[in-house]
Amino acid sequence: MRGTAVAAIALTMVVSACAKDSGGGTTATPTGAACELATPPTAAAASSTTTAAREPVDGSALKIGLAYDIGGRGDASFNDLAAAGFDQAIKDLGVKKENTRELSAAPNEDEAAKQTRLRQLASEGFNPIVGVGFAYTESLKVVAPEFPNVKFGLVDSAVEGAANVTPLVFAEQEGAFLAGVVAAYQSKKCHVGFVGGVNIPLIQKFEAGYAQGARTAAPKIQVDKRYITPAGDFTGFQDPPKGQEAAKGLIDQGADVLYPAAGASGIGVFSAVKQAGVLAIGCDADQYNQPALVNTRDVIVASSLKRVDVAVYDFFRAAAKNDLASLPKVFDLKSDGVGYATSGGKIDARLQGILEGYKAQIIEGKIKVAEQP
Repeated sequence: MRGTAVAAIALTMVVSACAKDSGGGTTATPTGAACELATPPTAAAASSTTTAAREPVDGSALKIGLAYDIGGRGDASFNDLAAAGFDQAIKDLGVKKENTRELSAAPNEDEAAKQTRLRQLASEGFNPIVGVGFAYTESLKVVAPEFPNVKFGLVDSAVEGAANVTPLVFAEQEGAFLAGVVAAYQSKKCHVGFVGGVNIPLIQKFEAGYAQGARTAAPKIQVDKRYITPAGDFTGFQDPPKGQEAAKGLIDQGADVLYPAAGASGIGVFSAVKQAGVLAIGCDADQYNQPALVNTRDVIVASSLKRVDVAVYDFFRAAAKNDLASLPKVFDLKSDGVGYATSGGKIDARLQGILEGYKAQIIEGKIKVAEQP
């Protein structure tokens, strides 16, 4: 994607409707398919990853810190991706283990706890520091000005006017669109579902892209949704039993392909899918290859990728080079900041070509993916 260092991150993880006209009309329903499928874009060759090595960067003098969102390491999703980028940066930049620190968050903790965590890292000399998740936005508004010489990275958000906070934001809806296309082609009932962890704008981007992708591929498909918790209650990102309950509700309604954007709660979604004998699409990481999901991975037909690992790694690398301006403004399909994985062998060459065709149309601007449902 962006050199052998980034390829190494990918290996680490293996060990983790308002679309524009896409070509016109619909086709007869293929044998064995449930939906009347729209004419897909011309199949494109699968994207290739560049293997050109980037110049080595010496970060041995750095002390780097990572402040997790709720769930921390082991969520088989968002936080584990950040951890992979963190680990790869330590290895590639030559950071001494004693000069690294990881701190985790608690569910529904107040801003004071987040501020204390960031202050602890900064006051102990860690620099640069990454806050994993938009939950650190308000805290960085307070803490970043207190430590003007510390470089902070903020995943999924920005702090306006804070020169020492680098936003690491993604076009999640673009990867989710491709997940929706997969769902439309895999559904036997022309009925799919979305499980959101918390009903907030960030997760609504996943919902919007997924629904748009499904409806672009199959205009008459039914797309249902359920959120585990409302805005303000962030336990929805780490409650597998409630994820399982939400998934069962969608399955009972008739959905036979589910897509969770729910952090660790997705573990429960996959359990419900396995029990019901239906299918699922992973989110953020290549979840087919996540150790925590080894018992349910056979139901995962594909995953949308949100390359938090790449963003975290690239931030630490750019900070070591004192070149943060080189980072993408948005990690999107064009920059390979989002994408999809087809581990498990359930996606055939024809569907792979269709996905690449839709991907190309998004990159070219022929399809504009909505950020809101």
